[in-house]
Amino acid sequence: MAAKYHLKRASDGQFHFSLHASNGEIVLSSELYKAKASARDGIESVRQNAHRDGAFELKVAVNGKHYFVLKASNGQVIGQSQMYANRANAEGGVAAVKRYASDAGISDDC
Repeated sequence: MAAKYHLKRASDGQFHFSLHASNGEIVLSSELYKAKASARDGIESVRQNAHRDGAFELKVAVNGKHYFVLKASNGQVIGQSQMYANRANAEGGVAAVKRYASDAGISDDC
């Protein structure tokens, strides 16, 4: 299976996407967008920013789990990872986004 962005409509009618690695695991999830075109723009922003120095920020949640966010050059969060047990696994998630972001196709489930 190839890596893919899955574009979907939420139950409230808004749109969101997730980037799935080649093994099907979700490595990045977006915020909700009111318009489908905005969600597609978000995918393009992931593609453009995934290789930019300083685009990823590793964080620790209140429960001690690790995660990361991907930010655009203006500082706006484009996507967030799942929670990981440790920092090394979160860093592996960052590497996966970098590996798949540019070439992943789009599955439009809307």
